[in-house]
Amino acid sequence: IKHHVVWWLSIPCSLLTIPPSPALLGKAYVREKVCQEYRMLGKENFRTLTIITNSQKYSNGTFEEISHLVREIISLAETCCADGADPSCYDARSTALSVKSCSADSPFPAHPGTAECCTHEGLERKLCLAALRHPPQPLPRYLQPSDKELCQAFRQDPREFADRFLYEYASSYSQAPLPVLLGSTRTFLSMVSTCCISPAPTACFLKEKLERKTLSLLTLTSNRICSRFSAYGKDKVSFSYLASLAQKVPTASFEDLLSLAEDAAEVSSQCCDSVAEDCMQKKLLEHTAKVCTTLSARDGRFADCCKGKNLIENHFCILAMLPAPAPKLPEASEPTNKELCGKDGALHATRSLFELARRHPSLPDAILAKLYDSSGKLRGECCSTKDPSDCLDSKRKRMEAELLPFLEKASQLCGQYNELPFLEFKKRLRESLVQAEPEASPAQLEQLLEQRVSFASTCCLPDAPPLLCASKV
Repeated sequence: IKHHVVWWLSIPCSLLTIPPSPALLGKAYVREKVCQEYRMLGKENFRTLTIITNSQKYSNGTFEEISHLVREIISLAETCCADGADPSCYDARSTALSVKSCSADSPFPAHPGTAECCTHEGLERKLCLAALRHPPQPLPRYLQPSDKELCQAFRQDPREFADRFLYEYASSYSQAPLPVLLGSTRTFLSMVSTCCISPAPTACFLKEKLERKTLSLLTLTSNRICSRFSAYGKDKVSFSYLASLAQKVPTASFEDLLSLAEDAAEVSSQCCDSVAEDCMQKKLLEHTAKVCTTLSARDGRFADCCKGKNLIENHFCILAMLPAPAPKLPEASEPTNKELCGKDGALHATRSLFELARRHPSLPDAILAKLYDSSGKLRGECCSTKDPSDCLDSKRKRMEAELLPFLEKASQLCGQYNELPFLEFKKRLRESLVQAEPEASPAQLEQLLEQRVSFASTCCLPDAPPLLCASKV
């Protein structure tokens, strides 16, 4: 039984340095790359990677849709990468695959961009289809069954069990770097195949889960980090991290926190798409050590998070930390129009938002991210005009009139959500809505209440999903 699940557990990580095949990851449709991967990995290991990469890529696809796609890709590689295969085989089969993708009854994962790709022909269509990718899941949805349920499903059909697990786990953690995901799925299936035939399964699972703890946390953490990087890009990720640290330790200097934020953004940019085996773990450990060295002496909560010997656990603790209470700080000076339109304009704007974030610790990331976008747009629109000062002054007045009441509401909502028990939070929110909207009907009030509760319970948290919360703002 064990053989059926661990047939692929020996994928050499050195092989991950081969450029991932375009049919799977959206690079150029190059036969040589696909066939090189297929020959070097072997059919079963190639099949495993195909399940994982397509489950990541089409994270909203069903198991049946992903299975259809995997079968087609394996069949194409098996037939067209064989010794002596007709040189035109690959092109003909991949063209047939793109035609099938464009049919009304296509069995492959649905994607809103498919119709546009299908207006093209030949290689252009294939490249367009290969580049499609579902947005990441807002929150990981994989729930690990009980040990008993795991073993029951495993014994029933080991191969089906492994395939379904790979699909569910990879689609749930679709933004985790491929080497992290491979390591995590490999150790999980090894645990199941070992413990389900063990004479003492309970003790075996307990031991194996403890050994997997760091890797499980790394998968969860790197999925969060890379989801944010995918949604925001490097500059905005750096700002998001800066604002988060400013809210957690508002007494720290702008320079110290900016340096840590830029370092965090560098980790994302180097490791989220890297196939280097230990990139994420190595860089994240180095970054966590820097955070702990810089902030432990400033804040007791950071000191507590940094006490542990396991740096991945320490980093997870820091990520989950709630904002500190608002400190008493002198009024922040606003950057001048000349500074905003000078060569360091972006830095002055970032410093201004940093001052706002540390004075309003309950402002959620999604709203600060919107302010970051607005600030960039404002400078872009005004700094190239004949009279930048006039433009900035008039737009700033309008923004302040519209934004300040909105920021106050958002800050109050998230502050109460983080401080109060859930039922008390909901009760107070209902009371404040009744006062604010005296003419609203009970149905309208209920709708408003649910909307606010939904926003708070999703977007006031430290690990709020960026794309979902941007739409909720």
